Amino acid sequence: MSQSSMQAAVWYAAKDLRVEQVAVPTVRDPHEVKVKVAACGICGSDLHEYAAGPIFIPVDEPHPISGDKAPIIMGHEFAGEVVEVGEKVTRVKVGDRVAIEPILSPNKDGAYLMERYNLSPMLGFHGLSGGGGGFSEFTVMGEHMVHVLPDDLSFEQGALVEPAAVGLHAVRQSSLKAGDSAAVFGAGPIGLMTIEALKAAGAAQIFAVEISPSRKAKAEALGAVVIDPKEDDAVARLQSLSNGGVDVAFEVTGIPAVLNQALHSTHPGGETVVVSIWEGEASFHPNDLVIQERTMKGIIAYRHIYPAVMALMQQGYFRAEDMVTQRIPLKDVVDLGFEALLNDKAQIKIIVTP
Repeated sequence: MSQSSMQAAVWYAAKDLRVEQVAVPTVRDPHEVKVKVAACGICGSDLHEYAAGPIFIPVDEPHPISGDKAPIIMGHEFAGEVVEVGEKVTRVKVGDRVAIEPILSPNKDGAYLMERYNLSPMLGFHGLSGGGGGFSEFTVMGEHMVHVLPDDLSFEQGALVEPAAVGLHAVRQSSLKAGDSAAVFGAGPIGLMTIEALKAAGAAQIFAVEISPSRKAKAEALGAVVIDPKEDDAVARLQSLSNGGVDVAFEVTGIPAVLNQALHSTHPGGETVVVSIWEGEASFHPNDLVIQERTMKGIIAYRHIYPAVMALMQQGYFRAEDMVTQRIPLKDVVDLGFEALLNDKAQIKIIVTP
């Protein structure tokens, strides 16, 4: 007998996230897959939605791909077990353990339509833009959004593939080569994932700029040289430690002043990659690019990268032991999850289990 209702964390408005009983979703399309969620991480963008949303959550108009608007189930960093498949599904079978790629982008017959599907003007995320989410017992998505987890990776590792994919995509889109130096501004979960991706890419020197003591300790444990901008002039320190500037700077804070620091920390001809999603405008002097022939570029999410992330995880990168600081049941997601992350910077990644 399959159950008809389940627990889920539903976003109604900023500061109004409710764990309640909802209907269990069903497979309606031949290319859909139903997943029993095993582990789901809480992301920085989830926190933004909770504290000050809506940002990605559709409120007035339904999202063009999910067809949903608030209230919506949250959670987009997750892994689980396939419990049902549509009749045309070929990528997975019932019983497979999977990591979810939560990107909503135009798709047909179990495949994304765009090569660079993360750049669709309709970009959304399963668990932010409707369609269900990982903070629930079951959720249904297209087969193009599921990736089989290797047997030697836990469900918890599977839930970390999504944030790791952001870090790896940022590094792969940069001009960094093996032996180069890099600075990461902000050592929250994505900053730490970027540090791991830089290690995998062969960066010879990795610097992390961070003020939170616990995050500084984490970055250092992962092998970065940590600079505290409260104690030092971060730019001057980076310029001197890297003999005239780093090859690539990654901006992962979304703070306007930090964008300038990142830019100035690179050498002439260096590159700044902007990973943050911004709440407002930031200014910089174009001459800081022009006179030094520097480059600045942005990245959003990831594409075609889950297999590479999982392969690196099998080599020991992006380890759950390094990232997960707390594990909680779904019923406590508001108090022990969202509120804890807002009030305690010592938390890195909290994993929620239904």
